[in-house]
Amino acid sequence: MNSSKEQLDLGILLLPGDGRRRSQRVIIRVPVTLEMIKSGRVVKMKAQTVAVNAHGAMVLCSVPLDPETKIEIFNERTNARAGARVTRASRKSAEGYMIPLEFDKPFPMFWQISFPPSNWKPTDV
Repeated sequence: MNSSKEQLDLGILLLPGDGRRRSQRVIIRVPVTLEMIKSGRVVKMKAQTVAVNAHGAMVLCSVPLDPETKIEIFNERTNARAGARVTRASRKSAEGYMIPLEFDKPFPMFWQISFPPSNWKPTDV
């Protein structure tokens, strides 16, 4: 493992610089479904998270979404639902489109994982 990432016992990764965020970001893959209304119809898309925090997630999806798109995110592992919006333009990656999502209100229990304390910092190995 290189010194820019630390791995916890559960296989969860934390990225350096997370102390500047509103909540710690945890690198974890969680299957999700994104739901939105387009032309009066409900559209559902399968996706997966790349990183999560108490305020939202970065998800990987096969199609891009426009900034400010309102969606409902469904956590396939827990059956939890939350309202969210796309915060910035989607970025193309080798695996699909990286889409940053922000919950309508903070929802730390949505992912049902324990986030590190806000003052936690990875050490160099």
